[in-house]
Parts: sequence; C-alpha cells; structure tokens
Amino acid sequence: MPKISKPPAKKAKAKAKKVTVAIKKPTKVIKKISTPVIKVKAPIKISKNYIPKDTEKYMCDKHLSFFKIKLTEWKKELVKANNEALYHGSMDDNSVSADIVDQASSYTDKTVEMKAINRQIKLISKIDQALIRIKDKTFGFCVETAEPIGIKRLMARPVAHLCIAAQEKHEKDEKVYADD
Repeated sequence: MPKISKPPAKKAKAKAKKVTVAIKKPTKVIKKISTPVIKVKAPIKISKNYIPKDTEKYMCDKHLSFFKIKLTEWKKELVKANNEALYHGSMDDNSVSADIVDQASSYTDKTVEMKAINRQIKLISKIDQALIRIKDKTFGFCVETAEPIGIKRLMARPVAHLCIAAQEKHEKDEKVYADD
C-alpha cells in the first residue's frame, strides 16, 4: 500500500488572543451601627428676677436652673473675695514693725482674716457639693430622709442638704456628744 503522506504541516502561528477579564472591585459593606439617640435638653432660660414658687412642681427644671445660677454666682463672689484678701493680706506685712504691740495686732488681724478665708473655703466646698446634687437631680431633697427640704429653706440656705427635722436631730446629737 502506498503511503499517504500528509501535507507538510504549516507552522501554526500562535496568535495570542487578548482576553479581557473584568475584575470587580470589592464593594465595601458598611454596617450601620445603631447608636442610641441622646436627647440633649435645651438649657432652661429664666429671667433674672425669677423666684421659685411653691405652686410649681418641686425641683422642676426651672428650680434647678435657678439654684444652679444662684450657687455659681455665689461661688464666683467667694473665690474673688478670697483671692483679694489673700493678695492684700500678703501685701500688708507689718510683722517687721519695731513695735511689739503693732506686731501682735497685725498677727491677730491676720489670724482672724485667715479663719474667715478658711470658712469661705469650706463654704465653696459645700457649694460644689450642692452643684453636684443639682447635676444628679437630688438637690432639694434631704440626704438622710429623702424628704423635700423646702423652697423657703433653700432660698435662705442654698447649700442645705438636710431637711429641718433631720437638721434638728443632727444638732441635738451634736449637743449631746459635746456635753459628754
């Protein structure tokens, strides 16, 4: 049988086909995180000549704002007075006076002044505590009995933290222990 020869194979040109592959960019998945909605109360505006009344709800926002303003202004006055007293007290130094009576008098004056400043510092501390109670909304209520202190008492003594009954009991106990 005759051999069948295959036609010479043509060199196949390798054609490179351009293959376009669409690469998708990864999409960002944004998770919505639910955050609690915090309602910010608008500050209560009260007039300068506002006075809390017994007919209003006890320790409402108006009352708390009134006492916060009153205590803050009182504190500013005390701090200013203390700073002035300390500054002027350091300037008036008569201790170098030759007369011993003048020195004694100057010493006594400074002692009295320092006691007054110390009392005012304690009062500033009580004002700070009252401001914290306003922030906590516990201002106006007795710390021992949780009874209302009363508008009239707070107007007279804004740093009061005991109702009249608890204050009387406290003073009575103090007197009993002082007598022992």
